[in-house]
Amino acid sequence: KSQFNRFLSSGTVYTDLWRAHTVTVLFILTCVLVYVTLLEETPQDTTYNTKRGIVASILVFLCFGVTQAKDGPFTRPHPAYWRFWLCVSVVYELFLIFVLFQTVRDGRQFMKYIDPKLGVALPERDYGGNCLIYDPGNTTDPWHNIWDKMDGFVPAHFLGWYIKTLVIRDWWMCMIISVMFEFLEYSLEHQLPNFSECWWDHWIMDVLVCNGLGIYAGMKTLGWLSMKPYQWQGLWNIPTYKGKIKRMAFQFTPYSWVKFEWKPASNLRRWLAVLGIIFMFLLAELNTFYLKFVLWMPPEHYLVLLRLVFFVNVGGVAMREIYDFMDDPKFYRKLGQQAWLVAAITVTEFLIVVKYDPRTIMLPIPFFVTQCWFLGIVLILSWTLWRFFIRNNDKKVYELESFWSLLLPVPCRRALVTLNILIHLLN
Repeated sequence: KSQFNRFLSSGTVYTDLWRAHTVTVLFILTCVLVYVTLLEETPQDTTYNTKRGIVASILVFLCFGVTQAKDGPFTRPHPAYWRFWLCVSVVYELFLIFVLFQTVRDGRQFMKYIDPKLGVALPERDYGGNCLIYDPGNTTDPWHNIWDKMDGFVPAHFLGWYIKTLVIRDWWMCMIISVMFEFLEYSLEHQLPNFSECWWDHWIMDVLVCNGLGIYAGMKTLGWLSMKPYQWQGLWNIPTYKGKIKRMAFQFTPYSWVKFEWKPASNLRRWLAVLGIIFMFLLAELNTFYLKFVLWMPPEHYLVLLRLVFFVNVGGVAMREIYDFMDDPKFYRKLGQQAWLVAAITVTEFLIVVKYDPRTIMLPIPFFVTQCWFLGIVLILSWTLWRFFIRNNDKKVYELESFWSLLLPVPCRRALVTLNILIHLLN
């Protein structure tokens, strides 16, 4: 009923397209199962039947979820679209749990059931080596080092950061995550050769060109979306064909716009939440490379691409649910379902990496890298203590001194203020 009123108030005609069609889906699903049971002969192939049964089970669950699952914060282009990706999240998490509970050998060989080409160890490509931007020793093409780095990951970096900017909706957070990931690549190149890149590949091609342009384009798109009027008119109430086509195209834009104001320095809760978001983003990025490494998947494999498409679709919903939960905890008393699943998936992926190749994960980090990270953690902790504890105490001390200065002599005022600070710190 609430969704019905929402669509009527937005000028959208509430037709059969917006109904869940629970009875229709159940009837079609039953007819398919009756056909398979009574009219189709089951092949005498155990492997084929196992694959077919798993796929059929997943499809039945998706049918149930798309028609029965709870709606999330997004309704465009259709609520069923987001319910579908919520159910895909459940299926993916169950798949990861299954892989986690296998032995390393069985888990890698299990990937052959998805693609027979998998299950074979692959060499990691090293992007380092000759780091000369202009190589005078190569008379044929002195710029060959740059052209060698121009692979499919260049447009992927740009598109990826364009979408991440639309998800995070904050320039500072995007730049921090972008720069931090390059530091992670520096720190972990002794574990994965894929992280070994030239300095100009890190900071010029990645941070400035690909990531920077993607973030810039994303911020421009966010500016347009925030300025765009959100007054919807029903398709059948638009008189011209041009107007109808434009309205159909705008169906793929947000129903309304919420500007994310993270304000990490406003209070300790928001500060810790922003740190947690950055940490989970970086962990999900690392999982992309480490999962390929431990499960023996080439970078161009379609499963790698499907995982990225999956996170593109669920990331926006998860971030909106996290923002709502952080911004208005009195109204949103629990973390959203999509955000919960994305967090569980990210952690499960990392646990698979730890279990399948602990030797690589436990390779000792170079001493100078450890010093840099230790210094960074100390700076963050120091700023946190100063901003949310010491600075607040200074304000309270000033207020107490102003009050007691009217009543007591200086030694007594100082003693009472010091006692108050000690009690506050102990509490």
